[in-house]
Amino acid sequence: MNPPFTAVTAWNWIRHSDTSTHNQLKSSWQSLKKISPHLRKAVLAGEDQRFLSHHGFDFKELNQAIKDMALKKGARGASTITMQVARTVFLWPNRSLFRKVAEAYYTVLIEIFWSKERILEIYLNTVDWGSGLMGAEAASRKYFHRTSASISRPQAALLAAILPSPDKWSPTNPSAYVSMRQRTILRDMKRMPLLS
Repeated sequence: MNPPFTAVTAWNWIRHSDTSTHNQLKSSWQSLKKISPHLRKAVLAGEDQRFLSHHGFDFKELNQAIKDMALKKGARGASTITMQVARTVFLWPNRSLFRKVAEAYYTVLIEIFWSKERILEIYLNTVDWGSGLMGAEAASRKYFHRTSASISRPQAALLAAILPSPDKWSPTNPSAYVSMRQRTILRDMKRMPLLS
């Protein structure tokens, strides 16, 4: 069963239900096979290159994030796609130690009970792509006026490039940093598996 809503969308709806400025969330569920292979590969290249080899936690990425913080290179995320699914689908958006523990718990359960294909499908349909857009179909239609099945390789890389900060970055008016991320993702896409 596809989740009819996520914990994050429910939280936002409750938070804004009494305001007239609350925007209706735009989403449209697509099976993994109906989402462009370019977008599937771009998201893996940009968000979780070891998705198929880890069991929910990428300890290499986590170790690198800790080293970067210790060397004062700035904080960076080390969340896997599975961790992001756990957070989006099951947990509230506020950060706390309890939420991190709950995220780890749900990550383990997701990896036990769902296939990697199902995890990626749920991720691509529930990820926040900014501007009240949830999922690949809504983002593809809004930004490129195309279905998620028909976006091009460069467009897919742009969508993946903004995922770390979709409310700040734009795939239709990319900054120099987003363009650089797009080029990196395009290069890395060649090594990514095609899950279907």
